[in-house]
Amino acid sequence: MEQKKLAQAETIYLMIAGVFIASLVTSNLIFQKFFSWDFFGLYTFEISAGLIPYPATFLFTDIVSELYGKKRANQIVLAGLIASVFTLIVVTISTMVPATPWSPLSDSEYENVFGMTFVSVGASMAAYLAAQFIDVQFFHLWKKLTKGKYLWLRNNASTFSSQLIDTIMVLALLMSFGALDWKMFWPLLLNGYLFKVLAALIDTPIIYFVVWRFRKHFGLKGHGSEIKLSH
Repeated sequence: MEQKKLAQAETIYLMIAGVFIASLVTSNLIFQKFFSWDFFGLYTFEISAGLIPYPATFLFTDIVSELYGKKRANQIVLAGLIASVFTLIVVTISTMVPATPWSPLSDSEYENVFGMTFVSVGASMAAYLAAQFIDVQFFHLWKKLTKGKYLWLRNNASTFSSQLIDTIMVLALLMSFGALDWKMFWPLLLNGYLFKVLAALIDTPIIYFVVWRFRKHFGLKGHGSEIKLSH
């Protein structure tokens, strides 16, 4: 591949990584708000606002896995972990410092919004690490088994399994640390997992379009071919 296109591929990778990290960090900061969503009268979801950006992280890792390979996918998973730890440190410090008398948010108001961030990020990081690495491993397992064919299968099979593990782990940890009541475990598990499955199904045509455009632009030949960047 010519040098100009390699530079373009590297830039796009960095952009994907940036949006991936933003989605992950945002989902941890807004998780305490829950809302209802009527899905065309078929089902009413009651889910955390943190689930709005979170499924996108699995779409991004699948895109990177498909086009850049397992090593690059694992790199953005690790980058997301580091960004989450940094966010946790900043939020913890900001919660500890006293508010001025004229601050728009008092200490108690700020605590209500960000007080559970430590628990949220801690639970999310544990579930995130397990789910994302499983997602990447399963994606490449299915890619190998199907000889690079059936992108829809590896995209959904890897995401469905990793999202189930992620949902169970994060809810169990949040409830163990008192962030949520245990009586909400099964309803939130059902709602959260169904929402993630729906998001995975919706993103299938998106990943197909992105992969098609990449393969056409960068001249990738054959099923499962990847962009080889410098390491």
